[in-house]
Amino acid sequence: MSQEPVVRVGVVVTFLRMERPPAEVAPALPDGCEVRVIAGCSVELYRFLYDTVGADYVWWLRRTMPDAQLAALLRDPRVSIHVLYRDGVIAGFYELDRSTRPVTNLSYFGLMPDAVGANMGLAFLRHAVDTAWREGARAVTVNTCTADHRRALPNYLRAGFRIARQMPEEWQVPVRLGLVIPPELMLS
Repeated sequence: MSQEPVVRVGVVVTFLRMERPPAEVAPALPDGCEVRVIAGCSVELYRFLYDTVGADYVWWLRRTMPDAQLAALLRDPRVSIHVLYRDGVIAGFYELDRSTRPVTNLSYFGLMPDAVGANMGLAFLRHAVDTAWREGARAVTVNTCTADHRRALPNYLRAGFRIARQMPEEWQVPVRLGLVIPPELMLS
């Protein structure tokens, strides 16, 4: 039995936690933007969102998840998919996981490549955070890593998260996924 070829990737993962809702008023989403909960999100739509948002940031775990397993996750009433639209076009998404209630985890959060830098990230992040609190969370968690956008960690901190811990991880990313790995993350 041969082992699947992988690329060894080294990242530092930062685990963040928010113990109370932010005191500051959330910035408004830009004109023409709205967020919709996608009830019954299909595997195909989810893969489009995940693969497109995460392409530049080595999002790989869900790419390896079999369709049946992903479909079961998407049917779980404790998981919700929220899509940001800008002028009717998908601009980003986030995923809330309430399976560890009373803590809600912001499992995935990001913008489509053409929406990055369009001054909507913090407002969209606050939408996610405020949604979690509005739904009764007692704490909200998220993690980011050195493969994510350089503004990810500062934006999480700006939104009110605090660093709980940081730790190095080595990922074994399957070559078959065809992900472009930034040279600074590749391990020899």
